Amino acid sequence: MRGLTGAQRGGLLLLLAAYALLAMLYALRVPAWQAPDEPAHYNYIRQVAEGRLIPVMSVGDWDNAYLEALKAKGFRNLNAFEQRALRAIEYEDHQPPLYYWLSAPIYALTSGNLLALRLMSAAWGAGVVLLAFALARTLAPTYPPLWFGTAALVAFTPQHLHLLASVNNDALAWLLAGALLLACVRLVRGLPMPFWGIGLLLGLAFITKTTIYAYAGVVGLGLLWWARRQAQPLRAFARGALVIGAVAGVFALLWWGRNVSVYGFPDFLGLRAHDEVVVGQLRTADYLRQVGVGSYLASFARTTLQSFWGQFGWMAVPMIGVFAPNDNLTYSVIGAAMLLASVGLLLGWRRGTRGQPNTAALDSRRVLLAAISLAIAVYLYYNTAFVQFQGRYLFIALLPFAYFIVLGHAQLLGQRLRWGVLVFPCALALLNVYLLWRVLPNAL
Repeated sequence: MRGLTGAQRGGLLLLLAAYALLAMLYALRVPAWQAPDEPAHYNYIRQVAEGRLIPVMSVGDWDNAYLEALKAKGFRNLNAFEQRALRAIEYEDHQPPLYYWLSAPIYALTSGNLLALRLMSAAWGAGVVLLAFALARTLAPTYPPLWFGTAALVAFTPQHLHLLASVNNDALAWLLAGALLLACVRLVRGLPMPFWGIGLLLGLAFITKTTIYAYAGVVGLGLLWWARRQAQPLRAFARGALVIGAVAGVFALLWWGRNVSVYGFPDFLGLRAHDEVVVGQLRTADYLRQVGVGSYLASFARTTLQSFWGQFGWMAVPMIGVFAPNDNLTYSVIGAAMLLASVGLLLGWRRGTRGQPNTAALDSRRVLLAAISLAIAVYLYYNTAFVQFQGRYLFIALLPFAYFIVLGHAQLLGQRLRWGVLVFPCALALLNVYLLWRVLPNAL
């Protein structure tokens, strides 16, 4: 809030209140377990609360047939046997433990209340929205519409809201990813940012979720671009890397050492144990043999884009037929907004190349592009083994995605219509209301 005018403080509080209301409605109106992997994350928390500080991934944690049967019933009206099957869904036991440790006290205090755990995740999401605002403000300190537009787009993207209001470790992971991104941008712009603080954030990321390990690369590149402008670049880089690495390494080595002791070398992430347990999950090689390369790529592109913006439950409810049977209006409008943003970014880039470049500003945007590039690389790598066309895996870079989309709209609108950048995020907010009121409770 420092340095904001009264109107800006009020606008930010209003934005957070709108986010909180929508997140609460998602937590209330989405039926139990109708979010990706929610039972498995919940059962990890339960195990921690029952005294198993770090569960072990083992055979039986995944039963594809039972899981598909439970999903087919919508997790409703389960008999005693199916209730036991639900409790045995534990295929997230390989995950780093921080989110589950922080959630276990809520589980214990509320006797395992699902809504309470969902609302805790939503609270982490409020931090993600604040970080989006802070990031845009750091990048464009004299352009408030960009601050509010970026934060609003992060707050109101339907799929993001859906996941933030469910039980999973993504909310905390995205919070740490946003904090690391902001830290790197502050560093390259010459703003106060202690190396030990970056190391602490990176260390916490290592014990939260493997998908945000890519931010080690973002930190390294940010440090490199900062060091270039120092009097002794090599020495400055080495000093920063030593401090960051020493602090983050404490967390990493403890977690990785535990995994090697449990799962054996070289499975320091527990991923090999996970892959051996999830028998029946669709593999990329098998799917390619079934449908061919062309159909695979078409399905990959279509499902990734749709699920980035909104494909609810266990990927069963895309935003098709929202307003009329079989209509594709929602995705068409979102696609048009993305196209306009691309045109605006291109025009802005062409105008920017005519002036004198600002090194710090360019390096800041390079940090954002690095985060996007590494997120895409992780997503592509994951899909080399399993068919996981889920845009949510790109949300580790949602903040830079949102910033560039709003920036593109700003470039098109110009100064006179600068607050028009809020039109797209506000339209998404209204879409969420409609989805929650008329679509999701029945579709799920």
